[in-house]
Amino acid sequence: MQDFFARTDLAQERHARRNAAALRGVRAGEESGVFRLCVETDEGSEALGLPKGNYVNLSLLPLLRREDDAFPALCTRLALELRKLLPAEGCILVAALGNPAMTPDALGGLCADSVVVTRHLGETLPDFRPLCCLRCGVLGTTGLESAALVASAVKLSQCSAVIAVDALCAADSEKLCATVQLSDGGIVPGSGVGNSRMALNRETLGVPVISLGVPTVMDAGTIGGKPGMFVTTRDIDLRVKLSARLLGYSINLAVQEGLSVEDVDMLVN
Repeated sequence: MQDFFARTDLAQERHARRNAAALRGVRAGEESGVFRLCVETDEGSEALGLPKGNYVNLSLLPLLRREDDAFPALCTRLALELRKLLPAEGCILVAALGNPAMTPDALGGLCADSVVVTRHLGETLPDFRPLCCLRCGVLGTTGLESAALVASAVKLSQCSAVIAVDALCAADSEKLCATVQLSDGGIVPGSGVGNSRMALNRETLGVPVISLGVPTVMDAGTIGGKPGMFVTTRDIDLRVKLSARLLGYSINLAVQEGLSVEDVDMLVN
């Protein structure tokens, strides 16, 4: 069971395949394209292979179908969900995880391109909440664990929370770049593809960690291919760029209350 679960990061997929409705301390529900899961007990955490916490999966199908006003509507909806998990005050640190040289793993870095950093502009923009951003890279190019880099940035910035952005792994090809997951349970970079690194969570960093991600790959073994070989969509470059922009805009709207999508357009372009 755990071997299969290691190939999906999505709470919705883990819950469905575990048939977890009867698990003690696990609550789940879905409405209007939003799946919510709350894992409250060690029993539920072990059964699902997820840290205790709240998980939200929001469908991005309107965006992929290019429906009118899908982008601003989803940005607003995601920002509202994200704001519920953030502390009311204090600096926010965005940790952009992943390898920018590999398109399916470039979500974090591309998201950072749309994040408006304000921590250094306190006197110039006093009405903006402090926000800073760290592009972590990967161990193979930096020689440093992402968690160690983020821990150092947490101390330097004195932030009140971390938003960790990373690409995820799905078990269903129809989920690729078609859903976004956010959680207050933290994140283990690389866990979805069997390359787990140090965890980023409240225990390791000392502040709340909200993970934010989109599935960009799946294990070929789940569709009859060679297990351990990861596949993605043929238009992954376009999907990742669009998903990353959505996440970046949503972070801005969540942190800087009162901004609109049009305001963010002017600030990042």
